[in-house]
Amino acid sequence: MKDINITMYTKSHCPNCVTAKLIMDMAGLDYVEIDVELGSRLANLLAEYPDARQMPQIFINDQRVGGVAGLQAALRQLGMQL
Repeated sequence: MKDINITMYTKSHCPNCVTAKLIMDMAGLDYVEIDVELGSRLANLLAEYPDARQMPQIFINDQRVGGVAGLQAALRQLGMQL
């Protein structure tokens, strides 16, 4: 799907992160994955979104949609079949 920018913050050993990646891969969506376990990435995310304690944290066109349920809801709103 064109004109959709997806960024996903993930961490290792995260079943929901794996599920979100699978959903996006099956839908043919490109996304940027940011591992919060590297450097100060988690601190930077939490500075802007203090309640973002669970992973993944997914942003579509710079709007935070949350985790897997938020991703599914956002993709349905965009008219995608899941």
